[in-house]
Parts: sequence; C-alpha cells; structure tokens
Amino acid sequence: MSDLSTSRSEGAVRIPKLRTRVSHSARIWNYWLGGRDNYQIDQEVGDHILSFVPEIPRSAIADRQFLARAVNHLAGEAGIRQFLDIGTGLPIVDNTHEVAQRVAPTSRVVYVDNDPVVLSHARALLTSTPEGATDYIDADVHAPDTILQGAAGTLDFSQPVAITMLGILNFVLDTDEAQSIVHRLLDAVPSGSYLVVSHPTTEVDGPAMTQAVRYWNNQGSAPMTLRTREELLRFFDRLDLVDPGVVTCSRWRPDISPDEIVDVTHFCGVGRKP
Repeated sequence: MSDLSTSRSEGAVRIPKLRTRVSHSARIWNYWLGGRDNYQIDQEVGDHILSFVPEIPRSAIADRQFLARAVNHLAGEAGIRQFLDIGTGLPIVDNTHEVAQRVAPTSRVVYVDNDPVVLSHARALLTSTPEGATDYIDADVHAPDTILQGAAGTLDFSQPVAITMLGILNFVLDTDEAQSIVHRLLDAVPSGSYLVVSHPTTEVDGPAMTQAVRYWNNQGSAPMTLRTREELLRFFDRLDLVDPGVVTCSRWRPDISPDEIVDVTHFCGVGRKP
C-alpha cells in the first residue's frame, strides 16, 4: 500500500513511481475495458485470467454501466448532490463526477484510492462544473476514519451522501472487517444517504471464478476474495434496498430488454439509509 499524498483540486498532483513489472487490478480492469493505461504484465495476467473466465470483460463493462445507471438515479430521482467514491480505479468514460454533474451540475464528488497507479491519473478526476466540486484523497479502505476526515473538506456530512464502493470490498478479505468498514462509513452520514456496492461473486461461473482468484492471489498482486449473494446482502443489513436488490450488475435497472441481458460474475446493490 502506498503512503503518497496529493494536493486538492487547485494544486498539482505529484506523480509517483509506478511498478510496471507487477500486474495491477486497476490496470487489468482498464485492459479489459479497452483502455490504454496498462502494461504488458497486466495484459499477460489479464489474458491468463481470461483462460479461466473468458466472459470476464463483459463483467467489467457491466460493472461500469451499473455505476453510470446508479449515479444517474441517485443524482436524478433520489436528489443526491454528494458522492464519496471509494476505490476509484483508473479514470475512463463516465466517471462518477461526469455522470452526477450532467444530471446536477452542483454535485460534489470526492474520489478515494491509495494506489500510485490511480494517483498518477488523479488530475483527470479533478475536473468539475463551476457549480460543483471534485477532490481526490489518497487513503486506504481499511482506514474509514481517515477517509471521512479527508472528505469533510469537500462534503457536508450533515447532508445526504452516496457512498460508492465498486470492486473494492473484495480486497478486504475478512467479511466481518468489511462489514465493519461499511458500518463506520454509514454511521458518519445522515438519513437519506445511500450505499452503492459491486463485488465479484461465486454466483455466476463460480468454479472458474474461484480458479481465477486463486491464480490472482498467487501471482503477487494485492489478494482479493469472492463472496456469495448472501454475504453481499450483509453490507445492506441496516439499509432499505433499492429495487431490484442485490443482483448481477447487468440486471440492475438495465437500459435494454430483459431478453438481451446476460448474467455477469459481478453482483451489485444500492441501499438507502432510513
């Protein structure tokens, strides 16, 4: 884990030295999404994972599309104007602030990650409408108090906040610890706030996904875990789940006909704090 720091949106972002001989989850995700911010080692590891689960790029796309639909719903119908995006990943099309500020230009967004790969691209995230704001915090998901303290410079925690945690809780291996982190974050926000989660599961292509994660955990990158739908429901145990509940990412309020939907390995959900 890195211990790098970055200035806020009015200043420059320091570019750290990147390790290009070790694969990285954000870069592999970028590779599967068709991006260019990846290296040969990421492509090699990504291709090896594809040998276990050839359909996984479809999951990456569905996860990204879920983010856009969820943020569009929250900024629109739900009226949310503040977003805390934990586990930001590499910037690509339709980042959280872009979706939110298209709907509501006054939206304020704080991105959180603690990886030098993401930090090196943080400048792309520090854009905003004149009416809104964006910020980037270098912090670890295991340190929710640090995240909350840093985000308080941009977000007003007396008003509702949408906490988005896409593809990040799978890097917290202990489920009780992961749930404790979620509870700490939710304790800091008022009624009317939301939690948005996506997570790789054993629900689709379970044996192949298990093989892929075993390979991933043995090749030197940050270890991760899969969870069942029932385990994911635990993250929403203090919330009112938004329809359709915890489902495969492609089935959360899709823009296409149900007949065209293919289940993917990532599941997701959105919950509202009562």
